[in-house]
Amino acid sequence: MSLTETVAHVDRRPSHSSLIIQTRLNRDSNGYTDGNREHDQVELGELSGGSTKAADSPPSTVFPASSPKTRRIANIQFAALCWALFIAGWNDGTTGPLLPRIMTVYKVGFAVVSLLFVFTCIGCMIGAMVNVYLNDRYGFGTAVVVGAVGQLVGYTICAPAPPFPVLVLGYAINGFGLALQDASANGFVASLKENAATKMGIMHAIYGLGAFAAPLVSTQFARMPRWSFHFLVSVGMALCDIVVLIAVFRFKTQDECLKEIGQPPVEVSTSSPENGNLYKQIFKLKALHLVGIFILTYVGVEVTVGGWIVKYVNDVRGGGPSSGYISSGFFGGLTLGRVAFLWVNKVVGERRVIFLYVLTAIVLELIIWLVPSLVGGAVAVAFVGMALGPVYPVVMNHCGRILPPRLLTGCIGCITGFGVAGGALVPFITGALASSKGIQSLQPLLVAMMALMFIIWIFVPSSPRRDD
Repeated sequence: MSLTETVAHVDRRPSHSSLIIQTRLNRDSNGYTDGNREHDQVELGELSGGSTKAADSPPSTVFPASSPKTRRIANIQFAALCWALFIAGWNDGTTGPLLPRIMTVYKVGFAVVSLLFVFTCIGCMIGAMVNVYLNDRYGFGTAVVVGAVGQLVGYTICAPAPPFPVLVLGYAINGFGLALQDASANGFVASLKENAATKMGIMHAIYGLGAFAAPLVSTQFARMPRWSFHFLVSVGMALCDIVVLIAVFRFKTQDECLKEIGQPPVEVSTSSPENGNLYKQIFKLKALHLVGIFILTYVGVEVTVGGWIVKYVNDVRGGGPSSGYISSGFFGGLTLGRVAFLWVNKVVGERRVIFLYVLTAIVLELIIWLVPSLVGGAVAVAFVGMALGPVYPVVMNHCGRILPPRLLTGCIGCITGFGVAGGALVPFITGALASSKGIQSLQPLLVAMMALMFIIWIFVPSSPRRDD
């Protein structure tokens, strides 16, 4: 009688342990490798309720494998974040078409109306900094809901067309909420282990879709006596956002949300000095500052084109009341570029492709500047959107590779803060220049800022540089 038969004959009612012994002996006799035996031990351990472990393996937390349930939860979480980014895009696409009406109603010039951008910047910077604390202290689910509530409050203040200082306050509160949601959503998607690049591109395409849709609506409201009622539409969307985020994330931490989709949390080594002040750990990263300055410039260019191009076309190219749709063309191109060029990012490489996109945008911007054609300029604006569109999600994916995983959400929160600062600073500079030099100064400023983007990207590291 063979050894296998002897083991099986000892007990005709095999226990879990005898099944394991028999399976090991059978498979050893068939020439299985150590890797196969470890796999079998895991399978048998699962059959016995997870109590069996390899003797030489340290205890570990078991996370659910990919299944229809976990994939469904992952899709729901991603859809909720896409909705939050849609509203962020809606917010950024709203101001441009309303800007000429705001200047007329409040009787303010370029410099004063630019305070809307400045105080949005202040609110966003506060939101980006608070994001680090909220995510660390209360968790991801709380941070995104607080952000949605901030947007709701901001839109509610703006809806009745209050005095200009109060309108500015509404923009600041809205910026606070926008930064919280933007930072948290980008950090969450960048932390995903599966299809992070594709999902980042899709999520930011949804942002572009919101920015594309907003001018179509706000242009109509800009012609109405109750122009500020556009913000009532935004109030309804913000309310929906709050309900969705609470229902999906239920105030859980990011690790808890990732565990629901079968992804383990980031392991933190206790032997390295990682338990100090979180802000100090983040701000000592050189890559953070380089990427932050790049994003500051990029978002500044994006918001400046979307916000000031309508006024430029009206004053310089003789556009009419429908010029607001050019802003939709820009954001429509932004949306299309983020989806259509996903394959280009993979073929060229996500670091090198940034240079290609920025150079293309510079050439197109020169056409808008130097060719005095209303139709040609409008088409070129849309193509500028296509060229710039993929840049932001590609940079966010790059952050996931070069920044420490345990600090990624906080780092992206700070980088988002740089971005929203640029989204206020560059439009404000545009307004200040327009006050003295005229709105025709828009195009040379944009070309200069794009050239600066190209230079900064040269110094952004291409490989992981951990602080541990």
